[in-house]
Amino acid sequence: MSWDILNILAVSAFAFSGAIVALNERYDIFGTFILGIATPFAGGVIRNIALDVPVVHVWEQGYLLYVAFGTIAVVYFFPKTWVLSWDRWNIYPDAIGLSAFALQGASFAIEHNFPLGGIIFAAILTGVGGGVTRDVLAQRRPMVLHQEIYAVWALMAGLLVGVGIIEVQSASQTYFLFFLVIACRVLSYHLGWHLRFRDLYRL
Repeated sequence: MSWDILNILAVSAFAFSGAIVALNERYDIFGTFILGIATPFAGGVIRNIALDVPVVHVWEQGYLLYVAFGTIAVVYFFPKTWVLSWDRWNIYPDAIGLSAFALQGASFAIEHNFPLGGIIFAAILTGVGGGVTRDVLAQRRPMVLHQEIYAVWALMAGLLVGVGIIEVQSASQTYFLFFLVIACRVLSYHLGWHLRFRDLYRL
């Protein structure tokens, strides 16, 4: 049950985020649905390709596809003023999707008996893959590739699960890590935390 709830939250949050970005970039209805669908599901596709696992089951999502389509439709047809207001709060659904998908990726790697490196890798790819795909399709610079802390929180989730500090079979531990990653992501955004980067334009 815990994974069903997390999957619904993750898909809905990333579909919402993708649709908001598409509307903000003035995409038409087809582009909005494409970006909204790509954001929650692209991470799983990228992960499976990288780990040499069949991709087909990613598209066998059943009701999750309807969750994504429903979320996108709600965003697209709601009043413009509401959508513009939601754009300012997009950090929150993005953080929910990052956290839930990072946990899902780590759990996926454990189920397929990958070592620690594979678990961390799967958590990162699943957590950030959809957001990167969304930003690339929207012709934005992916936040994961510059100084804003984003992928680090997915890495943290994969590491905690991989070394056994968090047991994904435990609903309470899973939800603890879920909310911890969300809190870290939101705090890092609002407090301006960032990774060190080399500025070639300053002496």
